[in-house]
Amino acid sequence: MYGNSEWNGKSFTVVDTGGFVEGSDDVFEKAIRSQVRIAIEEATCIIFMVDVATGITDLDEEVAQLLRKSEKDVYLVVNKVDNNARLLEANEFWSMGFDNTFFVSSLTGSGTGDLLDAVVEGLPEEQPLVSDLPKFAILGRPNVGKSSLVNSLLGEDRNIVTDVAGTTRDSIHTKYSKFGKDFLLIDTAGIRKKAKVHEDLEFYSVMRAIKALEEADVCILMIDATQGLEAQDMSIFRVAIKRNKGVVLLVNKWDLVEKETNTARDYEKKLRETLAPFNDLPIVFISALEKQRIFKAVEKALEVFENRNRRIKTSELNDFMLKAIERVPPPSHRGRFIKIKYVTQLPTYFPAFAFFCNYPKHIKANYKNYLENQLRQEFNFEGVPIAVFFRKK
Repeated sequence: MYGNSEWNGKSFTVVDTGGFVEGSDDVFEKAIRSQVRIAIEEATCIIFMVDVATGITDLDEEVAQLLRKSEKDVYLVVNKVDNNARLLEANEFWSMGFDNTFFVSSLTGSGTGDLLDAVVEGLPEEQPLVSDLPKFAILGRPNVGKSSLVNSLLGEDRNIVTDVAGTTRDSIHTKYSKFGKDFLLIDTAGIRKKAKVHEDLEFYSVMRAIKALEEADVCILMIDATQGLEAQDMSIFRVAIKRNKGVVLLVNKWDLVEKETNTARDYEKKLRETLAPFNDLPIVFISALEKQRIFKAVEKALEVFENRNRRIKTSELNDFMLKAIERVPPPSHRGRFIKIKYVTQLPTYFPAFAFFCNYPKHIKANYKNYLENQLRQEFNFEGVPIAVFFRKK
């Protein structure tokens, strides 16, 4: 489980690993164990959670041994400290020898503020990558052809490639400058460089993908034509939408698929059904190895970048949207007529629109979808999530 958090003006990603069980033969526990090791390796700092109700267990000691070897900041968090008796009991955890020890109650939230203060104080200051160039992250499951695509794009003229130090550990920014196109590729192909992650390639690549995705403007999601969309692709896709990133879907290894008259059309239709509700995005069938349509993929990614930065004049927006609202007015709520008077684009880094009306809370989701569809039909927002807000006028 992973999500974004913000505290004291600092943003960071939280990764919640499975429960850690050392030395077990259970297949799930074994997988969780190696995932926890990777999470420790990838994390900036570690929150080690223990339970006051059970006291210090052998398992806690084993995990503590593992964490003492780590160079990272470790915060020992004693949970379920929600009364005075437990507060006394919690003091035994100081014997584990961690300087940063906090007593909290997840249920009531007590103590979590102090913990977060300490965590964000220890986080390094991120140096944002200062560049006006579009930033593209090529994401996808292992062996889907990401490296082949990067190599095909960069080709043999390696001298035009400059490596720019990335803001996050382990992601390389490669400047692409050919055929009148300029952009930065955030390369996650570094996954293969570590020897010990064979069995955990899936989990490891998701951790990497999340990092790369945070920095990118457009997420180029690659899938294998012979396998179709899988659960991991969908999870990366949903994270990209949630973070309001542009998305281009590349169907790689298209040369390996047996084709009939409408194969591509049917395949695309099936993909769009799976991706719904957000399926207004470019789908390009490519072969990275054979270099088929890879430049079309680049052009589409640049178009999506433009769409994400599109600004529409307020007058133009109102001219069109108020007519659309007049044609299909919002349904009334308990006899109250909802009137939308005015619409404006918000100054955000992705397309967001505020509709001013008399009863903002009573506008239903399906009417919100109607407005979004109207915006998409009139103004080109292909590949970009749109946010629609209703405000009291």
